[in-house]
Amino acid sequence: MLSAFLWALLAASSLFLGGLLGSWLTLGKRTLGVIMAFGAGALISAVSYELAYEAVRLAQFSVYPIIGFLLGAFTFFCSDNLIEKMGGKNRKDIDASHDLSLVVPLLLAIILDGIPESLVIGLSVLDGSTVSAGMLVAVFISNMPEAVTGTVGMRAGGWSRTRILMLWLFIVLVCAVSSAAGYTLLGDLSPLWLGFVHAFAGGAILMMLANTMMPEAYKHGGKYAGVFTVLGFAISGWVIVLENA
Repeated sequence: MLSAFLWALLAASSLFLGGLLGSWLTLGKRTLGVIMAFGAGALISAVSYELAYEAVRLAQFSVYPIIGFLLGAFTFFCSDNLIEKMGGKNRKDIDASHDLSLVVPLLLAIILDGIPESLVIGLSVLDGSTVSAGMLVAVFISNMPEAVTGTVGMRAGGWSRTRILMLWLFIVLVCAVSSAAGYTLLGDLSPLWLGFVHAFAGGAILMMLANTMMPEAYKHGGKYAGVFTVLGFAISGWVIVLENA
């Protein structure tokens, strides 16, 4: 359990680092767009080569992964709609301004984005003493642009640097606890249900990418968003290949 907590803490620490960058540096919208595209590509690669593959392997080519992907996507879709109604609709918009009154929906939205990734990190430790390097790298990379853009919006809404960094630190700890909880609560599942859980997380992540990160990346990064998405996918895939060579 401690191992799962520490690995997730490392992966989520890029949220805090992104908060630091967003607090002190002024980055252009195009730069933020291509960074977001890079992170999206890395996560797509991890979903493809890590989550989908593991789901099918563990579930022994049953329908469990298909059901898991659909339910994961549907769960994220419904939760995201609920958070939008609370005021967290523009949480990943590069040019959005996040007023202090939106702290609760913004917090819930960021946690919603991070829990599936953290859960998978905890589950990956079950297969051995260490975590999947591909998933770890993909989560670390994709968290950075989310934190930078979120911080820019918070600063525009009048948040202090201290308040912003404390918020990111809290979210990092929540993600780490989620990973440890996944390791503890789901460790005794059968391979079929573990395959379902991997697919569920993958479906939630894909829905998040399609509805939030990728549209925003293209809006501000233009055609370069495609280039950096492919680059992120390739680098994450390269890490996975090296890990399993």
